[in-house]
Amino acid sequence: MRRKHKDNGGGQNVPRDGGDGMPRDGGDGVPHDRAADVYAGLREQILRLDPATAGMGRRPGGSVVWGALMEMGYPNGIATIVALADGTTSMYTSTGGGILGGGAHRAVATATHAFLESVADHLGELRPDPGEALPVPGQVIIRALTYTGHLSGQAPEDDLGNRRHSLAPVFYAGHEVITQLRLIDETRTARP
Repeated sequence: MRRKHKDNGGGQNVPRDGGDGMPRDGGDGVPHDRAADVYAGLREQILRLDPATAGMGRRPGGSVVWGALMEMGYPNGIATIVALADGTTSMYTSTGGGILGGGAHRAVATATHAFLESVADHLGELRPDPGEALPVPGQVIIRALTYTGHLSGQAPEDDLGNRRHSLAPVFYAGHEVITQLRLIDETRTARP
């Protein structure tokens, strides 16, 4: 069975997910290794991005946070939310698929801004992030991309979802980004 694809608005086909943020099982003609390579490449671009060259130089009185990632480990792969100060907002998965360019939509931009503010409010709970490890199933890693370096915090998804961890507000703000991305994606795919 082939995965269903949809256009993400940018002319790129992206596999639909099975409701959990991860693409459905089944072949789509794209080898898993290739999907994993694309995911790794997109992730690396963000983690290596120089904010000044990307037009996000630090402004006097502005936030130290210029971007954030929320990475969630699932049994069949990883979902990554990317939010940048310039409005860039995307979600992509290690098994292929995602939603790119959502920040052009007002509701997504608003959720992205709130997520970045929440990350900035919780910087004291994050530690230097030298390794960029991926989360294991059931774990969430929240990464702050700051002008002074990368920071991260990790917690079980269940603890975050049940508000038993101090990073729960960041987790919920990240999930609002996911909700808004899905809503615009559903609207796009519902059009004839």
